[in-house]
Amino acid sequence: MWIKHNRRLLGKVLLLLVILLIVGITVSGCYGRSQPGGWSGVRLADDSLFVGSMDGRLVGLNKSDGSRLWPMDSMLGVSGTAIYGTPAVEGDLVYVGGYNGKVYAVIFESGALRWVYPREGNLEPIVSGVVVAGGKVYFGCSDGKVYALNAAELYEEWEFQTGDKIWSTPVIDGETIYIGSFDKKLYALNAIDGSKKWEFETGGAIASTPLVYNNTVYIGSFDRYLYAIDANSGSLRWRSEVEAGRWFWAKPVAYNNVIYAPNLDGKVYILDANTGREVVGAVDLGSPISSSPVVVGDKVIIATEEGKVYSLDASNNQPGLLIDVGDDGQKIYAPLSASDGVVYIHAQASKQDTLYAVNVETKLTLWSKPLSKE
Repeated sequence: MWIKHNRRLLGKVLLLLVILLIVGITVSGCYGRSQPGGWSGVRLADDSLFVGSMDGRLVGLNKSDGSRLWPMDSMLGVSGTAIYGTPAVEGDLVYVGGYNGKVYAVIFESGALRWVYPREGNLEPIVSGVVVAGGKVYFGCSDGKVYALNAAELYEEWEFQTGDKIWSTPVIDGETIYIGSFDKKLYALNAIDGSKKWEFETGGAIASTPLVYNNTVYIGSFDRYLYAIDANSGSLRWRSEVEAGRWFWAKPVAYNNVIYAPNLDGKVYILDANTGREVVGAVDLGSPISSSPVVVGDKVIIATEEGKVYSLDASNNQPGLLIDVGDDGQKIYAPLSASDGVVYIHAQASKQDTLYAVNVETKLTLWSKPLSKE
């Protein structure tokens, strides 16, 4: 009995150590360094885009040329804390969560701080991205709770407790929220009041963001399998026949009834959306993939941690190199974003992070801008 207990304890410790190595989240990194880290994705809004920098500021840029929307000193409230989640935009406000356990609402036009939640004190670290829908701001927290805040003034409307920390970003479909937890479960919650509609348990912790496609929720788990779950009932439609080499971290994407699921083993698993069977053998890109891909036309754009971004042709599932920023010592952990045939790539080096805008068709870099303050 003693041996069995200590094996379970050792397993939990090893799991935590591996997680910390993958995500680079350490106490000294998040609270004691001038460069707190974080790998925010890009939020596109009309002619603007918003991203969290590696030194913990919310940056607003023009899509056309990457010029800044605000003076550097106007980015109030978020400086000095890591930003891991992608910001959200609604009306005249930009919302972002910080690893310091606060959510900020920043004025779109000026970058000035409007609201902060909680007003006093802090929640546990927020790694999840924030999502805005129906007048509410939703996010998951390391305290294991899903929060819904009033979007106009950032006061709490409801919360839902899961069994472990949440790093997954919620997905809203109609009046339902889908979100994963480290307690191994995927939850479907009523977006209005937070009541549970159903839960589905996998064989491992869930850190990735769900994909909702054709009334099905697709989610990858630390048990190395991808799951397809009925969005209404929470019943299992399929579990992938193939077991990946490592954890599923990135959010999968769908194109033409095919699911593309990158994995930390460096492979992209290409599965039939209806059956979960492999359409073709996994494409090996040679480096862990934690960045969530995007679809641009008939191309699936995928970034590896070593800094290479590939354009995978959905007609033949052959990858072609789009851009390589790894030669400059840059890594890619942040999810990709795309608009009008342009993919936006948030890459990071030891002391600086850079945002790239790359035309997928021509493979030309339209612009690149450093984000961190010199």
